[in-house]
Amino acid sequence: MSASVEAAYRAHGDALFRYLVRLTGVPEVAEDVFQDTFRILMERPPPDASNLRGWLFRVATNRFRDVRRKRARRARALAGFGGERVHSDPPASPERAALEDDDRRRARRMLEALNDRDRAILLMREEGFTHREIAEAVGTTTGSVGTMIARALERVAQAAETAEVTT
Repeated sequence: MSASVEAAYRAHGDALFRYLVRLTGVPEVAEDVFQDTFRILMERPPPDASNLRGWLFRVATNRFRDVRRKRARRARALAGFGGERVHSDPPASPERAALEDDDRRRARRMLEALNDRDRAILLMREEGFTHREIAEAVGTTTGSVGTMIARALERVAQAAETAEVTT
């Protein structure tokens, strides 16, 4: 691994992985996308590394979209064969773990209610990105990021209200 890739991994790896776990909702998928992002960095580094963090998050977000599209195609293909079955043991968890799991599922449903851009914006905000970094990562202007965050938060609140009404 080159020194620059290693430095990028040390500087941004933890935040990127946290972002991907929240974005994907599945740690194993997050690991795959994370590794692929750093592979891309090694093979095709950005021409301008002044915002390497934003570049890494943008590449990771795009790779996740690719993975999700591939899984959707696979699911459609398997639907003709009776669908996909998931076989696993139910988790043996105490009451607290069950409550935390419910909270994670609820949060995941609210995030899934958002479009890809809104989800990415909120997760990048949570990771401490500046408005400029978010704008570069999602391809918008810095001035519109605040409005986009506010609207995304409104959508999350609406999703939470809807979830409370239906439960």
